[in-house]
Amino acid sequence: MFRNCLLIVCMLFSAWPLWAWQETDPVLMRVNGKEVRRSEFEYVYNKNRSLPGVEKKSLKEYVELFVDFKLKVSAAEAAGIDTAQAFRQELAEYRRLLLQDYLIDAGAAEEEARSCYDRMATAAQSGKVLVSHIFKYLPQNVLRSKLNRVELQMDSVYRALEKDTTAATFAACVRRLSDEKKPFWVERLQMPVEFEEVVFRLKPGEISKPFFTPQGIHIVKVLAREDLAPFDEMKPDIMAHQLQALGARSKGVQAFIKKLKQKYHYTRNEKGISELFSKGSTKQVLFTIDGQEYTGEAFARFAAHDVEGIRRQLDSFVNKSLLDYEDKHLKENCEEFRHLMQEFREGMLCFEMSNREVWQKALEDEVGLQAYFQAHASDYHWETPRYRGIVLHCASKRVGKRVRKLLKEIPAEEWSNGIRLVFNAEGKQQVRYEQGVFLMGDNAAVDVLAFNKKKREMPVDESYPFTTIFGKIEKGPGSVEEVQGQVVADYQQYLNAAWVARLRAAGKVEINQEVLKTVNNH
Repeated sequence: MFRNCLLIVCMLFSAWPLWAWQETDPVLMRVNGKEVRRSEFEYVYNKNRSLPGVEKKSLKEYVELFVDFKLKVSAAEAAGIDTAQAFRQELAEYRRLLLQDYLIDAGAAEEEARSCYDRMATAAQSGKVLVSHIFKYLPQNVLRSKLNRVELQMDSVYRALEKDTTAATFAACVRRLSDEKKPFWVERLQMPVEFEEVVFRLKPGEISKPFFTPQGIHIVKVLAREDLAPFDEMKPDIMAHQLQALGARSKGVQAFIKKLKQKYHYTRNEKGISELFSKGSTKQVLFTIDGQEYTGEAFARFAAHDVEGIRRQLDSFVNKSLLDYEDKHLKENCEEFRHLMQEFREGMLCFEMSNREVWQKALEDEVGLQAYFQAHASDYHWETPRYRGIVLHCASKRVGKRVRKLLKEIPAEEWSNGIRLVFNAEGKQQVRYEQGVFLMGDNAAVDVLAFNKKKREMPVDESYPFTTIFGKIEKGPGSVEEVQGQVVADYQQYLNAAWVARLRAAGKVEINQEVLKTVNNH
């Protein structure tokens, strides 16, 4: 994550409050006044060291990179990036998705997923299928008259396909009629259940009758089938699908709720619940979670948005209350969740600020990029010289002389157009050419005429028997465009180093060397 940051001298402070390193999780450093505890640094340090392909660094080197990262995060916060609506929405969405892994009993969820997989493994439902379909999109508010017309059209198409089952006929119908032209693979849990129920019952080559899904109406042909993937490969998708479809009724969530009831000392108030069931409402306490009371009035607010029966409403209210309570305290109770949320938040901040100060700036600052290239031109010299110019295969020696004379009078970027207008216009083709930058060995004519490799033979074209060249040998690129990628990357490093230097100069970094000595050693 931090390997692109450059090393800057760190401000070290020897004086540090005694309490900071006597705690179980002492403060390791302060960056612009914000504390970083040892556990946070150890989490990121060990995680990045374990990543495959990431260059291993010493603890001292990594501290420098970590400080640079924290300074960038601090700069992003000072710029207000963390208060932007788009940022907050993305962070909230990440938290919502991450919660799915923590508000569930993994063992029970896997057991449920295994049962689902076993059902899918039956002959009619296994694997994935390659399908092509004649599809007409129908919006949810489609007029009845249009729906009838489309349905009649698809019935007519199906009757025609029953008489002519050739692949060419079906493909022609797809091209002419379908809103979806390309074949695609269908795996379980990817398409609406109405679609899956049909296609997984078809054999390769079979065509379905017209059928409806929430998207519209289909006639499907199965082109091929593949076996079901192994359970371990499909498990994440199955579990995610079950959680989305069943919510709190999934076994994984139900088992987790049972644990939460014990963890937070969930207690029912039978008197209040009895009054709720008999009268339909109550102001009494219905239950407590960790000593916190949940009343009939709170239930009424919840039930106003739930159309289930009152007993199921109460079950849903209990479940939601327990999950919300765990959600609220997850950050303080689960160190891994806390670290993941902080890692994502600060990673987003660093990315956005780096994009502003380095990445996007390097792409948009044409003047700065050109100046950098000119100042560091020697860095981009080629190891071996190259020939920059054009190879001309001409109908005669006289034409060759005339072409060279023309090219002397116009810039290189206009050579191609000049040859086309003067020598190859109106059906005449007097010159064939190749323009570019040539290494030795790229072009036989360049090797012989520019690099004097007389032993290499030039191929002769009877239509263009005279070959000449126009250009020169150079030791390096003539413009930044020729080495754009490398120059942009180098310019980004330059901008990053300058930015980090400014952050270091303006920021305040304190590191407790005694606590640093205990990293991964306590």
